[in-house]
Amino acid sequence: MSKTGKEKGQTEIMKNERRNMCGALTLLLGFVLWTILIQMVDVKPEGIDGTDIGFSTINVWFHNLTGVHMKIYTITDWLGLVAVFVCMGFGLLGLCQWIKRRKLLKVDFDIRMLGVFYVIVILEYLIFEMIPINYRPIFIEGRMEASYPSSTTLLVISVMPTLIFELKRRMKKGLVRKILIFVTASFSLFMVIGRTVAGVHWLTDIVGAILLSAGSYLIYKAIVLMHDKG
Repeated sequence: MSKTGKEKGQTEIMKNERRNMCGALTLLLGFVLWTILIQMVDVKPEGIDGTDIGFSTINVWFHNLTGVHMKIYTITDWLGLVAVFVCMGFGLLGLCQWIKRRKLLKVDFDIRMLGVFYVIVILEYLIFEMIPINYRPIFIEGRMEASYPSSTTLLVISVMPTLIFELKRRMKKGLVRKILIFVTASFSLFMVIGRTVAGVHWLTDIVGAILLSAGSYLIYKAIVLMHDKG
């Protein structure tokens, strides 16, 4: 007997759940291992003021290859505010729903989970600011700053995929949706490349940020899909 459309849809949701959760756990485990390896493999005092850097050979080679480009650093720094505005936009949407529906639990589940997810991203940033794994390859305004993982990359790769996810959920298929998704994805790619070649981070900082943010996002996505199935 053939499956109904509803059964096929539920089966597809279950597959997406498993795929997203497995991907999330793999990426987060990769981030933990990557963080451990950075403190153990090829560690040399190659940083500013002789600070230790893991994977020093490839990090120093890549840093010398790209050089330092403060204009790119400044541009990507300011463009990081785009992700902040996205967070504020979803926060405003949640607040409007809360006021209109008069109960927090009546706010759309995916929006409530977005709030939780964004708080977790902030906590991830604060933790690594307080426990620096390594320092930037250059001084920023005369100061040594924690470099791992790249905070701007972490913010962008955590937040912008949620915008794409919500655009697909809340907009009808059409040219406008395709354009918005393309622009969001292109912006994310530009930001990652920009932070990589700006020379203000080690290459391993960018990789760590991608692993952590992508893994965290996929957990959010899996949770929302599980709620949809329920």
